[in-house]
Amino acid sequence: MLRSSRLSRTRPAAVALVVAASVMALSGCTGAAPDPEKTTAPPQASESPTATTEPSETAEPLVPFAIECDALLTPDQVYAFNPNFGAAPDFAPSGEQVVAIVDEAGTACGWLNQTSGEVIEIGVATPTEAALLAHQSDAAMNSTPVPTYGTPPELEGYFTQADGSGEAQIFSGPYWIVIRSAALFEPGDAGKLVADVLGNLPAA
Repeated sequence: MLRSSRLSRTRPAAVALVVAASVMALSGCTGAAPDPEKTTAPPQASESPTATTEPSETAEPLVPFAIECDALLTPDQVYAFNPNFGAAPDFAPSGEQVVAIVDEAGTACGWLNQTSGEVIEIGVATPTEAALLAHQSDAAMNSTPVPTYGTPPELEGYFTQADGSGEAQIFSGPYWIVIRSAALFEPGDAGKLVADVLGNLPAA
């Protein structure tokens, strides 16, 4: 009786050992711990560089310059220059630089020779600093310096003759002045007009 009892208790244990061995054999293909070096981490979202907005350069605002023509060049000064010149009621700027002065919010005036029909155009503007330097550089490259108009650097004067007209450009403080006419043949012809206009402009 005792022997039979031992056999019955050991048989289930043997069966359990066989089953465990079988499980180990079957799970050996897929149950191995993953190699840390071969583990692929989930892809991370790449961080896009933060977009930075460069501050845009703000254009300098135009500074309008307005003056009455009789104040820019008085009737007496016009008469002293040439008695034949008087008001030009239908005046419209035609010189490239005088037109540019109007485009920069300046003032342009004209006087008509009642005999010959010649017109004197005078324009004055107060451009932005950058524009003033650009006009001054252009005048220096394309015109002849005229020391008799004034002393640099307080005043720089230039003269050129083109397309049948003489043109004086003066740079004084914030002012860009252009005097143009077919009546101006050489720098000295514009000398009195330059002095008169400079004397009539408000102090900068």
